[in-house]
Amino acid sequence: MLSLKTVQSMLLGSAVADALGVPVEFKSRAELKKNPVTDMREFGTWRQPAGTWSDDTSLTVATMESIARLGRIDYYDILNNFARWYTQDEFVAGERGFDCGNTTAAGIQRFLHKIPPAFCGMTDANSNGNGSIMRILPVAAYLYKTHGKDFYDKEFKIVHDVSALTHAHPRSLIGCAIYCMFAAHLLDGEKISDALSAALSTAEKYYIVDEKFAGELQYYSRLYQPDFASLPENEINSGGYVVDTLEAAVWCVLNTDNYRDLVLKAVNLGRDTDTTATVAGGIGGILYGEEGIPAEWIATLKKADYLRNIAANFFDAIV
Repeated sequence: MLSLKTVQSMLLGSAVADALGVPVEFKSRAELKKNPVTDMREFGTWRQPAGTWSDDTSLTVATMESIARLGRIDYYDILNNFARWYTQDEFVAGERGFDCGNTTAAGIQRFLHKIPPAFCGMTDANSNGNGSIMRILPVAAYLYKTHGKDFYDKEFKIVHDVSALTHAHPRSLIGCAIYCMFAAHLLDGEKISDALSAALSTAEKYYIVDEKFAGELQYYSRLYQPDFASLPENEINSGGYVVDTLEAAVWCVLNTDNYRDLVLKAVNLGRDTDTTATVAGGIGGILYGEEGIPAEWIATLKKADYLRNIAANFFDAIV
């Protein structure tokens, strides 16, 4: 069942992980092997105070706030919130936002130039960064609450459409859908391996019969390998590519059994540290609850109560 505590821990789990990754974003795995992240850090890459979350959490919050206020998915309103973040520094941890991906920026700029939301997202193969998967988890919670874990046969297109506000290529849509289905089955109380298997099986059935998507499913083929969890770390990529981010986050989930180890493993993979951790951390929040997140990390997290309130408003709107 979806509870208030679960929604709050889901958001806090992703935000804490985001904040752990922010100071070391772009650092290589080799650098982090020498000086691994073990706790909240200050300054670093973006010269931010400890506990500061990035665009990953800001856009997640912007999505949740829209759903909380309207009680439904409204693409124009979500994009308008993104624009408020982009131009007015709303939904941020400090005084200003930072770290906006090129594809996300392009989608928002198209919206600001009066392009309808359905046509704002980038559709070329080079626009398959992780800028939509990092913010899509509230949609999974919304669809799970309204349609259950098998929402794919009713409202699967909503996942695609929310991704496509900025990232509209089929590869990004598939990645977001697999992630949302994985989360939905975990929200239903399934074991990790069962939830992942169900998500992948659903994706295969859904996409293999659609010419637009069938050829793109191959990019996620490693997730279907029985020994995926056993892949060595050096075969896990952790850059900004949506496929890499989903693989890395799932690999970290499969190879840990608590929140701390999960998000530190994700951060210390290097490169796109905040987003890999955010995607993994949202799942960690679902699995381990707020009680599983180190209390000192939540105490350091910027605007933790603000995040709890956003989550509470979101939950109230969808029950």
